[in-house]
Parts: sequence; structure tokens; C-alpha cells
Amino acid sequence: MIRREERAGDGLAKGVWHAGGLNNGLIFGATYYGVTWLPRWCSYALGYVSTWLAFHLVRGGTDALVDNFRRVRPADSERELRRLALLTYRSYAFDTIDFIRSLTVPRDWFEPILAGHAERLEQVFAQGRGVIIVGGHFGNWELGGIVLRLLSGRPISVVGRPEPSPVVGEFRRRMRETFGIESVEIGNMLETALRLRRLLASNGIVAMLIDRHLGRDRIEVDFFGRPAFFSKSPALIASLSGAPMLPASMIRQRDGHFVGWFGDLTSGERQYPHQLIQQSSTNGWMPPCLSNQRQKEQQGKKESHLLGKMPYPQEKRRGS
Repeated sequence: MIRREERAGDGLAKGVWHAGGLNNGLIFGATYYGVTWLPRWCSYALGYVSTWLAFHLVRGGTDALVDNFRRVRPADSERELRRLALLTYRSYAFDTIDFIRSLTVPRDWFEPILAGHAERLEQVFAQGRGVIIVGGHFGNWELGGIVLRLLSGRPISVVGRPEPSPVVGEFRRRMRETFGIESVEIGNMLETALRLRRLLASNGIVAMLIDRHLGRDRIEVDFFGRPAFFSKSPALIASLSGAPMLPASMIRQRDGHFVGWFGDLTSGERQYPHQLIQQSSTNGWMPPCLSNQRQKEQQGKKESHLLGKMPYPQEKRRGS
């Protein structure tokens, strides 16, 4: 799904979501079974070629990406904006491949990122209110959920809106369940909030992406110097339950490693939802999103809490 700002008849800007051609049951299913059986290099090669085709054939999605990048980087040339759009396609494809492959790798693949960092989460859980992990569509959020599950050993529910394709939604639900991760689709907001409150009361984890709102579930924040609507549900649930919010991202590095990142904890006590959402969105996961590669590494060492590097897994034969 790609969001693009278009002008309505009254001249006001209106956000429009473009579903794109990659997020359907046929392509996702073929990707799942292909990645499950093919060697890593072959999966990546097919992803490289198929995203080039999608970049040229799915014109609505490509134009929306270029338009989004133009608003963020107005000084860039059209050629550079299109290059970034193609990289976005490939980033999504490679993150999906990595998520699928993570289902069959041994736990020791995760050890470099797990070792020595459980203490930070345990300090959060010592409060007895659980924690709301917030992030955006940046980095490999699905892989981040797996790491959180293994890092904490606690129940985790991933909250999101239903997939446009029920087949894709079912694939993702089954893949998460492999690690004991529950998928919660946003439906009745009050019912969903009460359900999540019960999970947090049992000192569990709720994970939510905040950069995509649903209907009136929105609040305006400053994003790249422009007003944007983020979801206010995480802040409302934090205010209702008293659970703290912890920004996090799983960021791919140039060498193929992943770096897990924690931001600063935001207390859910005695705070207004608007204050919570502003703090978590502008001071939370956006710093690694806004900074370049070198700045991200320096910022992680000085200001935030890097979980560590996680290498890509070595090839493992099925059944071995």
C-alpha cells in the first residue's frame, strides 16, 4: 500500500492509498513457496528482477512513490527520485524474503541481536503494565516482531488494519503464529482497545505501526516539516492502560546485517494522548528514518539503544 496526496475538488489535500500490484494472494503465495525452497541468492535475484518489472508496470504505485519522495526531497532530480522509488520496491521485496526465511532458521541466528539486551526490556516489564512497541513503515517490522518475541519470551500481539487481500492476510497470520505472535485486526475500536488492555494488564507486548491511520483514528503531527496524520490509537491505549510506549525499528545495513533500535521510553501515566503521540512519533522511530547511514550509526551509539547486529543466516538444507 502506497499513500499519495491528491487534491480534492475543494482544493484541499486528500490522502489516497494505492494498493499496488505486488500485495495480492497469487504473488505473495508464489513468493512464500519460492523462498521456502529456493537458495537465498536465487530468491534475491528473482526479487531484484521482479521489482524492476513492477517498477515499470505498476505505474500508479511508482508515480505515488516518486511524488512522496519529491515532497521530502524537493531538490533531487527526477532521475534520483525514480531511483529511490525502485529501491523502495526492492526493500519491500527483500524484507519479505527475509521474513519468510526467518521461519526456518535456527534460533542461534538471532543470538547476536538477543545477547545482553533482555535487561532493558525486563526493566520495562518490572513496572507490571506491559509495553506498547510503536514504529512505522520503515525497516523490517515483521522481523522486528520475531526478535521481540524471542528477546522477551512474553506474549505479543501485532495490531494492524486488514490486508486488502484476505489470502495475504492469512499467510502473514500463519507466519506470525509460527513464533507465537498473535495478529489483531483493527475492527471495533472499543472492543480492540479493551482486548489490548487485558493483554497489557498481563504484562504482555502490543506492537503497532503509527504512521498509517484508519478513518477518524488520526492526529496531526509534524513529519519532514509537513503536517501529516498518524494513528492516535497507541496513545489512547497507553493512556487507558498506563502502559509505556517504546519506539523501535529493525534497520537493514549496507553490509546486509540488521540493527535493532530502541528509542526513548514514553510513560503512559498522567499524559494526554496528543502529548504521547507527539513524543513517540517525532522523537521515537523518526530519528533513524531522517538521518543518513553514518548519522544512524553515531546516533545509535550516543543517544538510542542499539540491540546489536544480526547477520543474514547461512544456507540451511531443508530437513537438516
